[in-house]
Amino acid sequence: MPELLVVLLQAFLLLLLANRYLGRFFLWAFRKGEEHELDESYQPTVTVVIPLFNEGEEIRKTIRSVLEQDYSPDKLDVIVVDDCSTDGSYLHAYREAQGSPRVRVMRNSVNLGKRRAINRAVRATDAEIIVSVDSDVLVNPDAVRLLLRHFTTPDMAAVGGRVDISNKHDNWLTRMQSVKYFYSYYFTKGLEPAYKSVMCLSGCLTAYRRSVLLELEPILEERAVMGVPIKYGEDRFLTRHIVKAGYKTTMDLDAICKTKAVENLEDYFAQQLRWRRSNIVDYIGGFTHVWKQHPAVAIHYFSCMAGLLFYPTLITFSLLYGWFWPLIMAQVGLNAAMGVVYSFMSRSQPQQEKVSPLYILGLGFVTPVTYCLLVPVAFFTLDSGSWETRGHDEAVTEPNLSVVPSPVSESREPGLAPVIGISSGNRSRPFYAPTPRRHRKSSSRDRHRAISNHY
Repeated sequence: MPELLVVLLQAFLLLLLANRYLGRFFLWAFRKGEEHELDESYQPTVTVVIPLFNEGEEIRKTIRSVLEQDYSPDKLDVIVVDDCSTDGSYLHAYREAQGSPRVRVMRNSVNLGKRRAINRAVRATDAEIIVSVDSDVLVNPDAVRLLLRHFTTPDMAAVGGRVDISNKHDNWLTRMQSVKYFYSYYFTKGLEPAYKSVMCLSGCLTAYRRSVLLELEPILEERAVMGVPIKYGEDRFLTRHIVKAGYKTTMDLDAICKTKAVENLEDYFAQQLRWRRSNIVDYIGGFTHVWKQHPAVAIHYFSCMAGLLFYPTLITFSLLYGWFWPLIMAQVGLNAAMGVVYSFMSRSQPQQEKVSPLYILGLGFVTPVTYCLLVPVAFFTLDSGSWETRGHDEAVTEPNLSVVPSPVSESREPGLAPVIGISSGNRSRPFYAPTPRRHRKSSSRDRHRAISNHY
């Protein structure tokens, strides 16, 4: 059995080497000098959609950062969709909207989840491009313009930006995450943008063709695991289905938004648990179509899935046969190599934007926990419906009957219930949300069904 562990260790290290290093070097060696086609003159109408859930007063900063974009004001507006927050976030968004005729605020009567909240805004606008921005980020002034220049062909459906950390100098954990984020965008994810097949674009900052979102809306509206609607991993789910439909996706690393990283291990592990659930569900779902992509992209995708499932097995064997600490030292050594790469690739960054590469060594101790403990937990809790963000209160999934000071439309349409909705300026219009449905408890038979019909 120890011999088997050695084989597993060697296979895992080879997998990591191929996925994290050789793929990027392949691009440098064989695709050096290739330039992506850009169109700086493309200036479509844009609606920036901000799904909001329990962000408090911080939402006002996000709205301001969007309004400060160096893009034609008459071609850019903002829709904030409050997904039934319980902490007064809606009021903060409402007050911020009073100062700009370009901002509209919608409020769901029940918690629908991020993707369905965005879909409401998509239906409420006729803009050519939808830019999704998370409610806890600050967007660089040139970010939207940089994203738009990639829409050079009709089949380019989505372009993502780069997520940076605003509180990277707070403590060792935020510094570690800062190095991890930088390395991930500039190195690990290098393969997929090169082939216009990025499988996961962050909802923190991504631009979509509205026509594609409308085309995929039936799939996006009904997402469930074992009969239970889920709300985690919606960014990855959407991107994967865009690629599955035959469209192109890419990233622009110069289009930057900044978000606050979690500052303690409890929140960090909660975040990683949510991401592991998303990884498992969408890696499995991707098997139905990723083989149609370029071989380099397919290999990268399968290696990520193998690493997710293989590493916990490796750690378990190491604990049983006394190889745990050698494995940890190997992980630390690998992270040290990543730190060297970070030092080299971040040389052009402003000094205040960089942190010591030594902080990534912390991953050598954190990663075994996130994989060995959280992957099994994620696998057995795939039907969780929680947003699970930064320790927020639970979402209200029953009608919210509280009243806030805003114009209320009592008009009704078939199948729609009136909701609290406001708009400012001359763009006033009524908004609606789907009438809440009663969901029965999933039976044991439901829980043995396939993960989703859409896969």
